[in-house]
Amino acid sequence: MSFCQFNGGEIYKEHFQPGVYVCSTCSHPLFTSRSKFAHSSPWPAFTETIREDSVTRMMASLTAFKVLCGKCGNGLGHEFVNDGPEQGLSRF
Repeated sequence: MSFCQFNGGEIYKEHFQPGVYVCSTCSHPLFTSRSKFAHSSPWPAFTETIREDSVTRMMASLTAFKVLCGKCGNGLGHEFVNDGPEQGLSRF
């Protein structure tokens, strides 16, 4: 699933069943439901990736990274540093 294009119908924002979230282009494993948390943004929010190489990060600002699939480079959105559910955690 790609998180960057929001059209008002994001079906995974309120989806909290156990599972793995994968890239919509190549099915590369990205996040697990264990790292998912409720957030006010219109997209699903996660605190960590499955593996270090699940995503590629590119600095966008001092507090955010552009996040791409670690396998195919599909745009996934951003990682917001120190904006997770607890102090010190990031939000993807």
